[in-house]
Amino acid sequence: MEASSGNYIRTFFSILIAFFLPMQLFSSTHSLPVYLQQDTHASDTISHENTSHEGNTNTEGDHHENLKLGSRLFFGLTGSSDSPVNCASCHNTKALDTLNWNPSAVEIAFSAAGLDSAAYANMLLFPVGKRLSEAHAGIELTAQEILLIRQYLAELGPKGLVAQKPDIRRMMLFLFLVILFLLATTDMIFFKSLKYKVVSVIVIMLSFGWGTKMVVQEAIALGRSKNYAPVQPIKFSHVIHAGENQIDCQYCHHTAEQSKSAGIPSMNVCLNCHTLVRDATRSGKFEINKIHAAVDSEKPVEWIRVHRLPDFVFFSHAQHVGAGKLDCAECHGPVKEMHVLEQYTDLSMGWCLDCHRSRKVDFLENEYYSMNFTELHRQISIGEIDSVLVEQIGGTDCMTCHY
Repeated sequence: MEASSGNYIRTFFSILIAFFLPMQLFSSTHSLPVYLQQDTHASDTISHENTSHEGNTNTEGDHHENLKLGSRLFFGLTGSSDSPVNCASCHNTKALDTLNWNPSAVEIAFSAAGLDSAAYANMLLFPVGKRLSEAHAGIELTAQEILLIRQYLAELGPKGLVAQKPDIRRMMLFLFLVILFLLATTDMIFFKSLKYKVVSVIVIMLSFGWGTKMVVQEAIALGRSKNYAPVQPIKFSHVIHAGENQIDCQYCHHTAEQSKSAGIPSMNVCLNCHTLVRDATRSGKFEINKIHAAVDSEKPVEWIRVHRLPDFVFFSHAQHVGAGKLDCAECHGPVKEMHVLEQYTDLSMGWCLDCHRSRKVDFLENEYYSMNFTELHRQISIGEIDSVLVEQIGGTDCMTCHY
């Protein structure tokens, strides 16, 4: 009985290892779209039979084949020239967590949707703006290739960028620890296949301890968004504006000193500079044109909020920036070094309280404190204390933030 149970456990462990190792392979994202994955034996040249004229490329029977050819052209896997251009190397088809200054394939599809054939070809071969025109110099595409790329992008546009697959390795590790804990426990109590019980005890302690640590970490992180860094609809870089050009934060977020919210600047604020500055060094004219398009269409830009506190928390920028004279970087981090703005801290209650317990108040220069905190003024005057912390004026009182 003990031998058979031991064989059973060893077999079970072998199955676990064989199952979990391949999961590492499946957790990675694929670099090619479905069309290319399904068409591994497709021809590297465009069939004259299917692409001899525009009418044939628009028939229902050839539509799927044309999408395959268009995708292969876009990824530089085929083409009429000796060295096909890989458009996807600059114009991403997948969602990225980093800033790509070039327009994505989906952005190109939507921005060029209303162009006729000649204008579309001109956009691909001779784009406006110094940067893009230099990048596209020397690219050669036939009229048929341009048509196939357009069909591929038109199909890709409504679907949007391919989302990145979630990383499930941490979850699989936790499940592995749970199974390991259960196996070691049942073996020690029932099967007793291991000669030395200390081995089972060590496995139980390690799996239980590590698993508990993971549960605690995930519970603490619940509802928090540290390092959240979405790519915005207009690729705005704080490195360029706040860093290189040294624009003051409150020039754009001009309500931070007097209002609860720092505010998102309107397009009119952007136009103060970008009425004249129309060609950027990194993104060319494409991103700046979005500003003018939003103003002309009178449709607001749907910015993605990065820093968000729960609804049951009161926070005022006026209190911290106006009265407290805090620098923006103390809460938002080194924004001047961020191309993509990210949440630098976890904005947890503990993080706020740590600051309130160590932050000194500008007590003597603010008339509000002299009118309402006479006892603290008396203690300062007799030398009993030399400064006042936020904690001493109610900064750690629950009702200050939760009322």
